[in-house]
Amino acid sequence: MKTETVEYKDGDVTLRGYLAFDDKKAGKRPGVLVMPEAFGLGEHAKKRAERLAELGYVAFAGDPYGNGVEVASLPEAMKLATPLFSDQSKLRKRGRAALDHLASIPQTDAGRLAAIGFCMGGTFSLELAREGAPLRGIVSFHGGLQTQRPAEAGKVKAKILVCTGADDTLIPVEQVNAFEAEMIKAGADWQVITYGGAKHSFTNPNSDSIGMPGIGYNKLVDARSWKAMTDFFEEIFAA
Repeated sequence: MKTETVEYKDGDVTLRGYLAFDDKKAGKRPGVLVMPEAFGLGEHAKKRAERLAELGYVAFAGDPYGNGVEVASLPEAMKLATPLFSDQSKLRKRGRAALDHLASIPQTDAGRLAAIGFCMGGTFSLELAREGAPLRGIVSFHGGLQTQRPAEAGKVKAKILVCTGADDTLIPVEQVNAFEAEMIKAGADWQVITYGGAKHSFTNPNSDSIGMPGIGYNKLVDARSWKAMTDFFEEIFAA
């Protein structure tokens, strides 16, 4: 497997993403964008990119903030994330820069793209879908479902899979219901899987260290949601 840190641009902002693919495999293959949690591009997203590469995809983990910045505390993360969430167009532009770079990689089949994301990264993926980015599908793992710019009817090209936790206090059921109503109104192809006993950040083994109610790792749900993603990819990337 080939892995490397790759520089790319969003306007005048230099970003540092993480590329992973099987360099022994010939020909083009589907590409999957991986957007990380609010702490920045770290071990969690990079390992997911490597797992996707093992499945045969070109995986590119995007940098949400620039210069590969990664922080350790939630207050620091919120300080970095707030400017993106306060300007949805900026968030979409940042995500699109990563997607465009993925599409430009020689091994990527630019006609078969998907995006996944975790927590804030899930929001990135959903916003790309809402703006009509050329994606076959997106998967949000415990991502925020609210938006300042709801999807317009007929604009969403990507099929959507949302994996959320029933015990996630950051994504309450009211937010899930509002998202479902938005997708119905937009005429999107969508599905939501709600996992009982799962808190926010249920895919990250280090999430328990945050020490906040409603946030924590769930090994079984992590495995179940990843399997749901792989089945979803088999569907959207079928020849």
